[in-house]
Amino acid sequence: DVSSVVREIPHVGPHDLISRLIERFDEYRPRLQEMVQSSQGVPLAQVRLRAPLPRPGKILCMAGNYMENGALAEARPINAFLKNRNAVIGDGDTIVLPPAPVTIFHHEAEAGLVFGKRASHVKASEAYQHVFGYVNFIDVSARGLGPVGMDAFFMGKSWHTFAPIGPYLVTADEVPNPQDMKVRLWVDGKLRQDYSTRDMGHTIPETIEWATSIATFNPGDMMALGTNHQGLGALQNGERVEIEIEGLGRLHLNVYEGLGRSWPKGVDREIGDRVAGRAPR
Repeated sequence: DVSSVVREIPHVGPHDLISRLIERFDEYRPRLQEMVQSSQGVPLAQVRLRAPLPRPGKILCMAGNYMENGALAEARPINAFLKNRNAVIGDGDTIVLPPAPVTIFHHEAEAGLVFGKRASHVKASEAYQHVFGYVNFIDVSARGLGPVGMDAFFMGKSWHTFAPIGPYLVTADEVPNPQDMKVRLWVDGKLRQDYSTRDMGHTIPETIEWATSIATFNPGDMMALGTNHQGLGALQNGERVEIEIEGLGRLHLNVYEGLGRSWPKGVDREIGDRVAGRAPR
């Protein structure tokens, strides 16, 4: 428990405290390390880990940012959308599927990066200097909402509980190569998504340069780096979902759907083929 170390940081809630700690981490890190080394600690079994970023200032999600295991000849035009920051949940929480007239709910396993300093018009060559750390992230997605032929990002992505993050935030110095992290997601113990961040169409430095040319990012803001769509599948009532990115721990979620709806189990080959250009849209 390092509460006594960070208590002096002015804040109005846990979401504000973590962002201000991230901003001043170099100043506080020696004291945090001293507290850890001098404390007996508490067994993980006796505590509950909540979302490490309870309410980020921004959650920017990269869209269509993977080469789909080499199926695409070239990267798609760079694109992104903002996700509701109040949709964040943490380890052991429940994804609640809303009673909207969807065609399916999908899981999208993603690596997320967290900004450690103010970032505006950052050059790609300096991008990693602005990254504080990395997290597991699931971009829960509702399909089939909105006008036909349009990507309904708000209706499809921003429902409550649609932004699981955790189980903790790992500082950048403990991630040897963020451009080659193994991303895996299981549903009821069965592996669905299994890919590496090296499959990204636009690299981490490129995405930071592009995003910060449009908006300013602050300490504690988050960018989700997109997903490889091969392995996507439906989410449905009663399932247990786990995501683990190499070095970032494993995040556990439950799923609740109250209308008794169901979808085909296993991998959704149709969306994987469509995104990879193997099937008509």
